[in-house]
Amino acid sequence: MNDPILQVIDLQKRFPVYGPWGRLRKPKYFINAVDHVFFNLFEGETYGLVGESGSGKTTTGRTILGLNNSDGGQVIYQGVDLMSLEPREFKQYRRDMQLVFQDPYSSLNPRKRVGALLEEPLIIHKIGNQKERQEKVFETLDIVGLQPEHYFRFPHEFSGGQRQRIGLARALIINPNIVVCDEPVSALDVSIQAQILNLLMKLQKELKLTMIFITHDISVVRHISNRIGVMYLGNIVEEALTDDLFLKPLHPYTKALFSAVPDFLKDPNQKSRKILKGEIPSNAMQITGCPFHHRCPQATDFCVAEKPVMREIEPQHFVACHYV
Repeated sequence: MNDPILQVIDLQKRFPVYGPWGRLRKPKYFINAVDHVFFNLFEGETYGLVGESGSGKTTTGRTILGLNNSDGGQVIYQGVDLMSLEPREFKQYRRDMQLVFQDPYSSLNPRKRVGALLEEPLIIHKIGNQKERQEKVFETLDIVGLQPEHYFRFPHEFSGGQRQRIGLARALIINPNIVVCDEPVSALDVSIQAQILNLLMKLQKELKLTMIFITHDISVVRHISNRIGVMYLGNIVEEALTDDLFLKPLHPYTKALFSAVPDFLKDPNQKSRKILKGEIPSNAMQITGCPFHHRCPQATDFCVAEKPVMREIEPQHFVACHYV
């Protein structure tokens, strides 16, 4: 296998929670949103990051891109640790890594026309003159399936699917190497979801993009990803090639996550579903041992005391569980 284009090594992110005095006093506690995350991203692939809401997927993506300051770990891109760079030094790498936001409407300035929104990244990175930038905008609109007349419209004049195409165009207009898609289809109708997913896969082949695809939708991540990392409470608990993971999930959490997707054709009464007991612990808790031991049906005292490390159980199939 080729060398990874991006390496995430022991990435950590904590958010302080303050009391009534705010920042005048020390934080009351910290929320561990990303807790020692490791994974590699290879050129031309789509790495799916899947898990429940609150598992740290979005924070992981935003921290990799420098939108959140990390509290530890490394993000290695082209031999450079991005987390060690000053903001001015980081700017030259922002052009290579872009983000497609979950909510296209809130991420687009309602007072600007689409043409100005798409031209802004080119202006920031000082790419081309005014005529060249305008031509690039029309070219990118065509790539994502929008019409030239859309250049002059405001965001509120578009449907949800069209706004997501605009968000995608804004990310692609400066020709990045890596695109982080933060649940780009979660707010769309099923038919529109399929259009956006097919567009992403088409553009990936044509533009040779490398993607991190963040979602909680199992069917979506299966459709678009080459490899999948399963997150729980800020930890990646299982990672494998997509087909291998769906054919043979090994971690108890992954099994429960997959069984939560109804399959009325094979099991009309849903008797085979694995229902997890209890609630997800708070990220503010200082959890010892395995992060999943509160809800795991096979947890023992050893799971409470010792945190499992990621082990390669089968070729390219890694699991963080003592008993797999």
